Amino acid sequence: MSTSQSTVDYILDQTEAAGEISARKMFGEYALYCNGKVVGLVCDDTLFIKITPEGKKYSDTHYSEGHAYKGAKASMMIDADLIENSEWISELVSITEINLPISKKKIR
Repeated sequence: MSTSQSTVDYILDQTEAAGEISARKMFGEYALYCNGKVVGLVCDDTLFIKITPEGKKYSDTHYSEGHAYKGAKASMMIDADLIENSEWISELVSITEINLPISKKKIR
């Protein structure tokens, strides 16, 4: 099952306070970007945020760990109730973006 565009649009609206937020469709699912960094995935209408120590501390017990797809690294699965809290989810996305390393550009 793939993610609906309405789910992605809702997540983008709820996280807009985190910075420059966008999503890119990939194989029927979506990568979530904040200020140019991939901070998570939206798969099967579920939001998965990359795990950082600071993000775990901020989230406390308000998430469970799961895998966006078979073979993926563990991520923070965010409940729909938490996505409704735009201040909370925007802060988590911002914390995650700040604490992720800058991605290395591939040389071709």
